[in-house]
Amino acid sequence: MGTSSDAEGQLASFIAKYTDEIGTLAREIRARMLARYPAALELVYDNYNALAIGYGPTEKTSEAIFSIALFPRWVSLFFLQAKGLPDPDRILKGSGSVARHVVLPSADALDHPSVRALMEEAVKRAKVPFTEEGTHRLIIKSVSAKQRPRQPAAKPQATVKVKRKTAAKGANR
Repeated sequence: MGTSSDAEGQLASFIAKYTDEIGTLAREIRARMLARYPAALELVYDNYNALAIGYGPTEKTSEAIFSIALFPRWVSLFFLQAKGLPDPDRILKGSGSVARHVVLPSADALDHPSVRALMEEAVKRAKVPFTEEGTHRLIIKSVSAKQRPRQPAAKPQATVKVKRKTAAKGANR
Protein backbone atom coordinates (compact mmCIF):
# COMPACT_ATOMS: atom_id res chain seq x y z
CA MET A 1 0.00 0.00 0.00
CA GLY A 2 1.40 3.41 -0.97
CA THR A 3 1.91 6.38 1.27
CA SER A 4 -0.34 9.40 1.35
CA SER A 5 2.37 11.46 -0.37
CA ASP A 6 2.37 8.86 -3.19
CA ALA A 7 -1.40 9.29 -3.53
CA GLU A 8 -1.05 13.09 -3.47
CA GLY A 9 1.55 12.88 -6.23
CA GLN A 10 -0.64 10.57 -8.25
CA LEU A 11 -3.66 12.88 -7.83
CA ALA A 12 -1.52 15.88 -8.83
CA SER A 13 -0.51 14.04 -12.02
CA PHE A 14 -4.18 13.31 -12.82
CA ILE A 15 -5.13 16.98 -12.35
CA ALA A 16 -2.13 18.10 -14.42
CA LYS A 17 -3.74 16.52 -17.50
CA TYR A 18 -6.34 19.33 -17.47
CA THR A 19 -5.96 22.95 -18.51
CA ASP A 20 -4.41 25.30 -15.95
CA GLU A 21 -7.83 26.88 -15.44
CA ILE A 22 -9.59 23.59 -14.62
CA GLY A 23 -6.64 22.36 -12.54
CA THR A 24 -6.57 25.52 -10.44
CA LEU A 25 -10.34 25.42 -9.97
CA ALA A 26 -10.20 21.75 -8.92
CA ARG A 27 -7.41 22.37 -6.39
CA GLU A 28 -9.33 25.31 -4.88
CA ILE A 29 -12.57 23.31 -4.64
CA ARG A 30 -10.71 20.36 -3.12
CA ALA A 31 -9.11 22.62 -0.48
CA ARG A 32 -12.52 24.00 0.47
CA MET A 33 -14.09 20.54 0.62
CA LEU A 34 -11.32 19.36 2.97
CA ALA A 35 -11.67 22.49 5.11
CA ARG A 36 -15.40 21.83 5.40
CA TYR A 37 -15.08 18.04 5.91
CA PRO A 38 -11.61 17.49 7.44
CA ALA A 39 -12.29 13.87 8.44
CA ALA A 40 -13.64 12.86 5.02
CA LEU A 41 -11.94 10.14 3.06
CA GLU A 42 -11.17 11.19 -0.51
CA LEU A 43 -11.78 8.39 -2.98
CA VAL A 44 -10.18 9.03 -6.37
CA TYR A 45 -11.39 7.49 -9.62
CA ASP A 46 -9.54 8.50 -12.78
CA ASN A 47 -12.36 7.24 -15.00
CA TYR A 48 -12.97 7.13 -18.73
CA ASN A 49 -15.17 10.26 -18.77
CA ALA A 50 -13.77 12.32 -15.90
CA LEU A 51 -11.55 12.50 -12.85
CA ALA A 52 -13.80 12.04 -9.81
CA ILE A 53 -12.87 12.68 -6.19
CA GLY A 54 -15.45 11.33 -3.78
CA TYR A 55 -15.93 12.52 -0.19
CA GLY A 56 -17.29 10.05 2.30
CA PRO A 57 -16.99 8.78 5.85
CA THR A 58 -15.67 5.33 4.83
CA GLU A 59 -13.84 3.62 1.98
CA LYS A 60 -17.13 2.31 0.60
CA THR A 61 -18.04 4.13 -2.60
CA SER A 62 -21.73 3.61 -1.84
CA GLU A 63 -21.36 5.68 1.34
CA ALA A 64 -19.72 8.71 -0.31
CA ILE A 65 -21.86 11.82 0.07
CA PHE A 66 -20.24 14.10 -2.51
CA SER A 67 -17.80 14.02 -5.35
CA ILE A 68 -16.20 16.60 -7.52
CA ALA A 69 -15.76 15.63 -11.14
CA LEU A 70 -13.33 17.30 -13.51
CA PHE A 71 -14.31 17.56 -17.16
CA PRO A 72 -12.32 19.32 -19.88
CA ARG A 73 -14.40 22.53 -19.62
CA TRP A 74 -15.89 22.52 -16.09
CA VAL A 75 -15.93 21.03 -12.59
CA SER A 76 -19.15 19.70 -11.06
CA LEU A 77 -20.14 18.94 -7.50
CA PHE A 78 -22.13 15.71 -7.36
CA PHE A 79 -24.58 14.87 -4.62
CA LEU A 80 -24.26 11.10 -4.55
CA GLN A 81 -27.25 10.44 -2.29
CA ALA A 82 -29.57 13.01 -3.88
CA LYS A 83 -32.71 10.89 -3.98
CA GLY A 84 -35.36 12.93 -2.16
CA LEU A 85 -32.96 15.82 -1.51
CA PRO A 86 -35.07 19.01 -1.48
CA ASP A 87 -33.97 21.50 -4.13
CA PRO A 88 -36.24 24.55 -3.68
CA ASP A 89 -34.00 26.74 -5.87
CA ARG A 90 -33.88 24.06 -8.59
CA ILE A 91 -30.11 24.20 -9.00
CA LEU A 92 -29.50 20.45 -9.25
CA LYS A 93 -28.85 19.24 -12.77
CA GLY A 94 -29.17 15.80 -14.25
CA SER A 95 -31.93 13.27 -14.41
CA GLY A 96 -30.36 10.66 -12.16
CA SER A 97 -32.59 9.09 -9.56
CA VAL A 98 -29.67 8.89 -7.12
CA ALA A 99 -26.89 11.32 -8.12
CA ARG A 100 -27.41 14.90 -9.29
CA HIS A 101 -24.94 17.76 -9.69
CA VAL A 102 -24.25 21.47 -9.90
CA VAL A 103 -21.56 22.99 -12.10
CA LEU A 104 -19.11 25.07 -10.06
CA PRO A 105 -17.87 28.09 -12.03
CA SER A 106 -15.63 29.01 -9.07
CA ALA A 107 -14.69 27.65 -5.65
CA ASP A 108 -16.79 30.46 -4.17
CA ALA A 109 -19.87 28.71 -5.57
CA LEU A 110 -19.55 26.23 -2.69
CA ASP A 111 -20.50 29.12 -0.38
CA HIS A 112 -23.57 30.15 -2.36
CA PRO A 113 -26.57 29.84 0.00
CA SER A 114 -28.41 27.38 -2.29
CA VAL A 115 -25.37 25.12 -2.65
CA ARG A 116 -24.50 25.35 1.04
CA ALA A 117 -28.09 24.44 2.03
CA LEU A 118 -28.06 21.41 -0.29
CA MET A 119 -24.72 20.27 1.11
CA GLU A 120 -25.90 20.62 4.71
CA GLU A 121 -29.08 18.68 3.95
CA ALA A 122 -27.13 15.98 2.08
CA VAL A 123 -24.87 15.49 5.12
CA LYS A 124 -27.90 15.28 7.45
CA ARG A 125 -29.56 12.65 5.22
CA ALA A 126 -26.42 10.61 4.50
CA LYS A 127 -26.61 6.83 5.01
CA VAL A 128 -23.44 7.07 7.10
CA PRO A 129 -22.53 10.51 8.49
CA PHE A 130 -19.12 12.14 8.52
CA THR A 131 -17.39 11.75 11.87
CA GLU A 132 -15.67 14.48 13.83
CA GLU A 133 -12.85 12.31 15.13
CA GLY A 134 -11.81 10.61 11.89
CA THR A 135 -8.68 11.47 9.98
CA HIS A 136 -8.47 12.42 6.34
CA ARG A 137 -7.02 9.92 3.90
CA LEU A 138 -6.59 10.12 0.15
CA ILE A 139 -7.21 6.77 -1.55
CA ILE A 140 -6.66 6.09 -5.26
CA LYS A 141 -9.46 3.62 -5.97
CA SER A 142 -9.10 3.12 -9.72
CA VAL A 143 -7.42 4.38 -12.87
CA SER A 144 -8.99 3.56 -16.23
CA ALA A 145 -6.60 2.44 -18.93
CA LYS A 146 -8.67 4.18 -21.60
CA GLN A 147 -9.71 7.78 -21.04
CA ARG A 148 -11.32 10.56 -22.98
CA PRO A 149 -9.04 13.55 -23.60
CA ARG A 150 -8.73 15.78 -20.53
CA GLN A 151 -8.13 18.91 -22.62
CA PRO A 152 -11.04 20.53 -24.46
CA ALA A 153 -11.20 19.77 -28.15
CA ALA A 154 -9.92 22.59 -30.29
CA LYS A 155 -12.72 24.66 -31.69
CA PRO A 156 -12.76 24.48 -35.47
CA GLN A 157 -11.85 27.72 -37.11
CA ALA A 158 -14.74 29.41 -38.82
CA THR A 159 -14.50 29.28 -42.55
CA VAL A 160 -15.62 32.24 -44.54
CA LYS A 161 -17.42 31.55 -47.74
CA VAL A 162 -16.86 34.23 -50.32
CA LYS A 163 -19.41 34.60 -53.04
CA ARG A 164 -17.99 35.41 -56.39
CA LYS A 165 -19.67 38.14 -58.30
CA THR A 166 -20.65 37.09 -61.71
CA ALA A 167 -20.07 39.38 -64.64
CA ALA A 168 -23.82 39.74 -65.12
CA LYS A 169 -24.35 40.95 -61.52
CA GLY A 170 -21.49 43.42 -61.80
CA ALA A 171 -22.91 44.84 -65.04
CA ASN A 172 -26.31 45.58 -63.45
CA ARG A 173 -24.96 48.11 -60.96
